[in-house]
Amino acid sequence: MRLWRRRARHTERARPVEGPSLPDDSTVHLVLDLALRVGEAQMAGGAGAADVTATILAVTSAYGLPHTEVDVIYTSITASCHRGTEAAPVTSMRVVRGRSVDYTRLAAVEDLIRRITSDGVTAADASAEIERISRAEHPYPRWVATLAWAGMAAAVAFLVGGGPVPAATAALVTALIDRVGRILNRRSLPFFFQQVVGGALATAVAVAMYATDLLPTVRPSLLIATGIVVLLSGLSLVGTVQDAITGYNVTAAGRTVEVALLTAGLIAGIALTLRAGVQLGVRTNIADPLPPLISDVPMQFAAGAATSAFFALASYAPVRALPVAAAAGAVGTASYGLLALTGTNAVACAAVAATVVGFGGKIVSRRLRMPPLLVAVAGMVPLLPGWTTYRGLYQLTAEGDAAGLSTLVLAAGTALALASGVVLGEHLGRPVRTGLGRLAARSRR
Repeated sequence: MRLWRRRARHTERARPVEGPSLPDDSTVHLVLDLALRVGEAQMAGGAGAADVTATILAVTSAYGLPHTEVDVIYTSITASCHRGTEAAPVTSMRVVRGRSVDYTRLAAVEDLIRRITSDGVTAADASAEIERISRAEHPYPRWVATLAWAGMAAAVAFLVGGGPVPAATAALVTALIDRVGRILNRRSLPFFFQQVVGGALATAVAVAMYATDLLPTVRPSLLIATGIVVLLSGLSLVGTVQDAITGYNVTAAGRTVEVALLTAGLIAGIALTLRAGVQLGVRTNIADPLPPLISDVPMQFAAGAATSAFFALASYAPVRALPVAAAAGAVGTASYGLLALTGTNAVACAAVAATVVGFGGKIVSRRLRMPPLLVAVAGMVPLLPGWTTYRGLYQLTAEGDAAGLSTLVLAAGTALALASGVVLGEHLGRPVRTGLGRLAARSRR
């Protein structure tokens, strides 16, 4: 009897562990390739690693691959399907090469994900659809994006107290920067040097106008600050902070290096041009303080909305998303301005305003069928610390004042507060959105 029990236990231990019931090999490869291409499209559009991982797992589960492991880093995505102890796992990897912000493409990917998870499309059809989305051209001609960047610069100029003439000047300078950047991009110049050229162009035009007294009513600080906001708006600040907070440290480190390098290029272009102007005897005036953000409520409210709407258009957002982006910018600007009136410091104001924007964006994005990232980023763009960055650079380069370091730290803290606030708002809005979705589902029954 004891010998029989020992043999039984030995047989039980030796019996192979059955894995999950999976489709055939060709289907497994097709589903993994589809999931990775969907994740690649999200990653290239600026989505966080946590969202990309959740999406890949949702796609693989929808097509019968429940035991899948996903590893997302900044430049590649790897997915492995576990098939038990009797069969080898199937592993596939995809490299994220190109990164371009196109919110229409990102919205199409989000819509495809919804259809996949609701069993509304086969794997073969979904694979053909993601191929079409990835190869699709931008929804607008390139000159529309240039005009949108120019419109955004004009709105930022109004936001910081400028009038029609400074706004028009800022729009022309920004359009020039965008077209020059387009030429440099065609020649495959690294983005670091494109940022250097963009910062140098904005500063050179401002210094030249001040030296020649061409437009005495236009403050050089306003033009440079506007250029900084436009050039900073394309950086993936939200995705960087989201990856760091959610534990994807490798991806967060990669994004941080990229953001830091591109910001350093912008700072280098501005600092070198300011220093050259000082050596040529041109000293711009930055002593005049900016007016309070909420000094003219209707104007600032409209300027914040226009800034976000033009940014969304320049980033190829769908037309139906432009009013939502404008609303996010108006809410963010109003929240910041109202808090500033109470004497709250700039960093806290930025954090609270961004949290409000992130919270609202997370709730409305599903109902309006648009990426939450669009609402969040568009809402925080009007609050980017362009003028503070310029002031710190001028203090260091033109005045030789060490206080410029603390000013730059304030600018960095404001940018970090904006990105962190957006991530916190989305986190707080997730359970609310889930609850509202359940209520809506019950009401339809």
